[in-house]
Amino acid sequence: MGEPVEVAVEGRRVRLTNLDKVLYPAAGFTKAEVVDYYVRVADAMLPHLRDRCVTFRRFPNGVDGTSFFEKRCPSHRPGWVDTAAGPGDRGGPIQYCLIAERAGLAWAANLAALELHTPMARSVDLESPQMVVFDLDPGEGTTIVECAALALRIREMLDAIGLVCVAKTSGSKGMQVYVPLNAPHTHEQAADFALAVAQVLERAEPTKVTTTMAKAVRPGRVFVDWSQNSRHKTTVCVYSLRARPTPTVSTPVTWDEVADAAVGMPLTFTATDVLARVDRDGDLFAAAVEMVQHLPVV
Repeated sequence: MGEPVEVAVEGRRVRLTNLDKVLYPAAGFTKAEVVDYYVRVADAMLPHLRDRCVTFRRFPNGVDGTSFFEKRCPSHRPGWVDTAAGPGDRGGPIQYCLIAERAGLAWAANLAALELHTPMARSVDLESPQMVVFDLDPGEGTTIVECAALALRIREMLDAIGLVCVAKTSGSKGMQVYVPLNAPHTHEQAADFALAVAQVLERAEPTKVTTTMAKAVRPGRVFVDWSQNSRHKTTVCVYSLRARPTPTVSTPVTWDEVADAAVGMPLTFTATDVLARVDRDGDLFAAAVEMVQHLPVV
């Protein structure tokens, strides 16, 4: 699969292997292209990764092969990849990778960590989420169209109480709406707020919206997964690739694009699309790490 190569990335040395290995067979997208994507999207992505405990979802044999989630930062990491104690698992806290620079993204990509997942809180204060997330998951018989329509209703509700929100695709079937906080809150406050908003929507349209986790009630409805605001939960990081047949990306979108999607326009973007969007528009998700807001008391 080709000889290993060592490359310089902003003063760091990164060893890359099997660069011609195809990780997205349906698209012929190779590990070299995965590394290239993450290196090129780094300026937009790194502000959303810094100081967060990153969970890797690795696909050593590509998206058609088996995968595994890796919370514990590998012991063979370069010395310049820092770690931080995160939420951990039933065995207690564990050391997660911190991806703070372009070289770190190249190193993770070389591990075939196609997906990068992050929690709501930063590693320096695991008890204070920096955002609230509404994770919109389409049940059987629904699509991104219904998710986009619901996202617009969430935005309308939040706007009525003076809160700004931003949206991104999941890169898979659904999408997420985020309320930037960047001010002290608790995970309980975030989860309670998300549930309260979701329940209002559920009561208004019980045949279209559900807050119930049981899959039996999801057909024909969009599930608002408010539990993603838990201290131990993660969501796919903005700009992360997804393990789909083609290299789709969790992509920040404008509200005009969400409105178009609600009437059937496509809302799926590949790595190539996203790089062009970042070149043209910059980071459409910047508010998630820059805007300071406070939740009302539920």
